[in-house]
This record gives sequence, C-alpha cells and structure tokens, in this order.
Amino acid sequence: MDPVIIVGAGPVGLALALALARQEVPTVVLDEGPGKEEPRPARTAVLRPDTAALLERLTGTALDHHGVRWAGWRAMRRRQVVSEIAFAPDEPAPVHIAQHVISGLLRAAAADQPLVEIAADSRLDSIEQEPSGVTAHTRGPNGTYWRGSHLVGCDGTRSTVRKLQDIRFPGRTAVERHAVAALRTELPWTDQALLHRMPPWRSSGPFAGEVTARPLPDGAWRLDWLLPPGKDLVTPELLVARIRETLAGWTDGATPAYDLLDTGVHTVHHRLARRWRDGRVFLAGDAAHLLGALGTQGLDEGLRDADNLAWKLASAWHHGPHEALLDSYQAERRAVVAARLRATDQALPGLRGGGGLRHIVPGTARGHDALLTDGHLGRGALGAPGAYTASPLAPRHLEGEIPVDTPRGAPVSDVRVTAEDGSFVRLRDRLGRGTLLVLLIAPGTGVWDRKHWVSAGVMPRLAAAVTALPHPAELLVAESYPGAPAHSVLLVRPDGHLVTALTGVRPADLYAAAEATVGGAVEEGVGVEAGVR
Repeated sequence: MDPVIIVGAGPVGLALALALARQEVPTVVLDEGPGKEEPRPARTAVLRPDTAALLERLTGTALDHHGVRWAGWRAMRRRQVVSEIAFAPDEPAPVHIAQHVISGLLRAAAADQPLVEIAADSRLDSIEQEPSGVTAHTRGPNGTYWRGSHLVGCDGTRSTVRKLQDIRFPGRTAVERHAVAALRTELPWTDQALLHRMPPWRSSGPFAGEVTARPLPDGAWRLDWLLPPGKDLVTPELLVARIRETLAGWTDGATPAYDLLDTGVHTVHHRLARRWRDGRVFLAGDAAHLLGALGTQGLDEGLRDADNLAWKLASAWHHGPHEALLDSYQAERRAVVAARLRATDQALPGLRGGGGLRHIVPGTARGHDALLTDGHLGRGALGAPGAYTASPLAPRHLEGEIPVDTPRGAPVSDVRVTAEDGSFVRLRDRLGRGTLLVLLIAPGTGVWDRKHWVSAGVMPRLAAAVTALPHPAELLVAESYPGAPAHSVLLVRPDGHLVTALTGVRPADLYAAAEATVGGAVEEGVGVEAGVR
C-alpha cells in the first residue's frame, strides 16, 4: 500500500505524519530544506491546552520541559491592572515555546518512527492524480517521483501544492504588524504573560501603544509591540530605544540589564483557501489558512487540521475510499477557521480605533480588554477550539440523546477514566488512535477493582454494543463527567470531539451515531491499489 505524501516538514506536516503513524499509516514527508530548522528565539508559538496535549501525545515529551506553561495572565491599561487570571498547577494553561523547539521535538519523534520517512532537499514541482493514487515529482539532489495514496500540502503560506491545484487564497494583507524582540532579563513577575495597553511612558518611533510580554525558558521573554497601519520602517535603533523604555517602565526606574537574543517584524495576514480538498490532495495549516490577529494563533489551527484529517485519512487508507468522511475535513475545519476569521474581523475596528464594536461593547475599554484576553488565552469566539456543530458527520434524530456540559461537536473535557486494562488514565491520552471512544459514567467505580464491576450491571450489554459498532471502538469508564448523569454513555471521535451523549445503554442509537461519525456505511470491496515509488 502506498504511503501518504506530506509536503512540508514544519510543525503541521510533522504532526500529521506522526498522527498517521500512530494509526499504522506510513508517510513520506517531502522537506524542501536540509532537514533542520535554524533557531529563531523570536519565532514562538502559544499553544492552547488541547494542542499542547496533542504535541505531547505525538512526541512523548512534556512540553513544560521545553517551554513555559503560564502561571497567569495580566491585562493592564496605563498603570492600572484591569484583569488578572491565575492558573492553578493542575489547571490547563497556555504553553509558550519556540517554534524551532517544537519542530525539533517532532523531528526527533519522527526519526524514531519507522513509518515516517523524511526526504530532505526535496522540492515539489508537479502532482498527478489517478483513481488509484497520487504521483508527485521533486527536484533537487534527491529529485525523483513519489507514489502515494493521498497527498497533503502542509507547505506554508506560499504553498506549492495550493498553486499546482489552482486553488485561490483570498483574504486581507497586513491586518496587524508587530515589532518583536526576544531577550533575557529579569522582570517584576515570573511565568506570567502580560498585555499592556496605552502604557504611561512616552512612545518613541512608530509604535501604537500596546505591548505584550510572554515568558520563555531560562529567564527569556518575547515582547511584541503593536505597530500602526502602514509600512513605517522599524530600525534597530528605534527598537532598542523601545526595549529600554518598556523595561524601565515596568521596573519603575532605570532599564534593567538585558541580553537581546533576536528581533523581527511579524506581519499578520488573514486568508482562507477556497478549497481544502481536490480529489486525493488536501491542504492543511498555513497552506489552507492564515490568521493571528488579536492574540489568536495560526499554529493552533494548523495542528487541529492535522488532528482532524489524520483519523479520516487513516480510515480511508485501511478500509478504502470513503468520500463522505474525507469531504468532512473541509466542511468541518474550513467552517471553524472561517468563523474565527469573521469574529476577529468584526472585533478589529473597535479594538484598533474604528469604533465598529460599539453596538456589542458600548465603547468600554474594559470590554475591549476582555476580547483581547479571549484571543490570547484561547477563549470565546476569538480563541476557543471550534465545535463541529454543523458537521455532515453529526448523527440525526437519536431518541436517547441527552444534553451535557459539552455541546455536540465540541472538544470533550479531559476527565480521569479507567481503561480496558484497568489502568487509570486521562481521557485525552486515549485520543488519536483512530478508534472511537465510548465512555460510561459510573459513579463509584474508581474505588473498586475493575474485576468487580466489569461483569456487573450494564457493562456486559454495553461491551457487546461496543464490539458490534461499525468502526473500532474502545470502552472507557469515568466516575463523572461535567453535566452527565450516572449511567449515561458518551461517544467521542478519535480527535476528541463529542458525537453524542445517551441516556443509558442504547445499542441502536450508539450504532447509528457511530455509523454517522464515520460517514455512513463503508463501501464494500473498495480499496486503494498498491503502487511503487
């Protein structure tokens, strides 16, 4: 069977390769570069709890050892603290980490994975599709033809895959610009991110009165100054002056000692590809969308693309083409990213001086600060993980369906569960294996050995129903789940989104929900023909 060809060896491409490998699907990753990413301390990413957990599953590494999990968040206006949030040690919190560190962790994991092949110095220049697969040609020292079952373009903003497939990429250019500096210094707070609007010190140069500070390991920080619209040049002298002014303002005195590690100008564009699927060719990450204004993070959405697409490609690879399931990738992910872009575009005029939000937030700076906090922390319409409420995979008319605190199609809460071997694990740890998860809510089971309850009550009937499902599934048990009554049953997709919650054991409803989740009945006797590279 041919591997899946992934074009691009950035975080999204490598994450997709590892996610497919966890589901026994081989991949070839075409890397245009030499096989490593140069360190850039000022090029970082803030990962929300769900995407941080995804990377930890794929790499087998705790990100706390390589980045900083925020202890809190503070928003200031002039000299006043307008909001402050503290994260408990066991509470999910954003993680700030350098992008080259993310890539390094993913590359190391890929090097240990026999199902992942990385082809360095391989620049794509053609794609040909056939009913049975895809052929890609690369040029360079290792230029050759590659044969694959499917091809995924994770090759960034200037995606060659998108251009070869003649897919339009409309949107807005330079929505925001930020001057960026990574430096090592001592600030009056530790491991806490700060958004400071209209700081009281005198502005110097082309800066717009908003600065963000986010902690990095080893006493380093990334500082971002919002720049006004236009193309004003940010010279090294202007940036150094702004660094000294900002650090002095935060320490109420002379500029503290600092070590400047890296600088740059970060320009945010908002674009959305018209199509994310063209036959056996898909787009993901920056090749499919660009976003990032108001504290939102494009890498978050790219990793969610990989998580969504991986289990669907794996199902098609193992069981044959299933068009409804593969089509749902574009339907779900494009809708979520489009909604995020709409929410950000609606917020921008009011937050950046246009006044367009007065009918929503009646001129209050506090309301604007709350919206920015949502973007930076991954909450609300600007930042929360999207829910696939209108998914074509959503089941219809389940008589036994009940509401829980997680809306249908939204990511599930990460509760403690008992696995089939009797071990206690987190629900999130069971994701990404290509299997559906069936979760029984059974209070009191946590204090008893599994052998005492696995054959009692509703368990035998539920276990039989799970075995009969049209897609592989794992049965888990939890003592509680937010908003779920005792003896209810939750069905969860391989990427962690809730399909449905049912009252009690209802085999017919459970089967119907599972069948809808995998796109309906699988076509009999249809498979992907084997080929050679």
